Amino acid sequence: MDSIIFGVVSIFLVILGITIFLSFVPLGLWISSLAAGVNVGIFTLVGMRLRRVTPSRIVNPLIKARKAGLSVSVNQLEAHYLAGGNVDRVVNALIAAQRAAIDLSFERAAAIDLAGRDVLQAVQMSVNPKVIETPVVAAVAKDGIEVRAKARVTVRANIERLVGGAGEETIIARVGEGIVTTVGSSESHKAVLENPDLISRTVLSKGLDSGTAFEILSIDIADVDVGRNIGAQLQTDQAEADKRIAQAKAEERRAMAVAKEQEMKASVQEMRAKVVEAEAEVPKAMAEALRQGKLGVMDYYHLQNLQADTDMRDAISKLQKNESIDKGKK
Repeated sequence: MDSIIFGVVSIFLVILGITIFLSFVPLGLWISSLAAGVNVGIFTLVGMRLRRVTPSRIVNPLIKARKAGLSVSVNQLEAHYLAGGNVDRVVNALIAAQRAAIDLSFERAAAIDLAGRDVLQAVQMSVNPKVIETPVVAAVAKDGIEVRAKARVTVRANIERLVGGAGEETIIARVGEGIVTTVGSSESHKAVLENPDLISRTVLSKGLDSGTAFEILSIDIADVDVGRNIGAQLQTDQAEADKRIAQAKAEERRAMAVAKEQEMKASVQEMRAKVVEAEAEVPKAMAEALRQGKLGVMDYYHLQNLQADTDMRDAISKLQKNESIDKGKK
């Protein structure tokens, strides 16, 4: 009985040991590398496990690179993996560059990959140029007519400037700026419509690919159309603004005239009040003059007769005026 238990425990320990061994030693991957003629030591694979590196992410791209005739080492691939790079994509890019006779070293490919760019796509774009289509760019010629143009830019990736070079957005912005400058310097929008290649030649001569990750091969104007009459619209807006200014000034003058009229009315009323006040003082002055003997009784009666005579004449003149008005109406 004891021998049976000992045998079972022994078998269990052997199975456990084999399992632990295989978890640390990728035996199948090691055999695959030997069959492919790639010499990767078993202890190297164990060291990858201890460094938290997935051995298949290193060995499989290494086999692919060696079969393609590339000279890369395990340490290079493992260092790139630990730096956060995509080892398989870098190896594919190196193979594609070799087949296309493009000079691309592992260090530059790794740097491009770590910079966040797709190095394989860049190599493919070097072989097969890419067409970038700009949005519709609106520009105004000197005659005030808006011209709307769309361009197609054929670019090829520049491997040497992929690290630190500007991207497609810069190319689109520069081409748009060139279109605006070219159209804006044209005397008439008709000249742009008749010769759209003028835009292409002018923009292409500016060296827009300077400092970018691309090389511009050609700029083709895909569509040119006439937009709004900006000059006429600006003149209309200016006339409307002048009209509003004139109306505001007229309203200001009218308000000043009304204020002046009100001021004059107030002055007249003030003068009338002073006259009424002065007339109210006349009887007092006459009474005081009678008391002091400066005015005689006959003089007072004479003044009263003059006042009555004046009132009678005013009444007669008003009556005659009213009669003449009545006759005129008849």
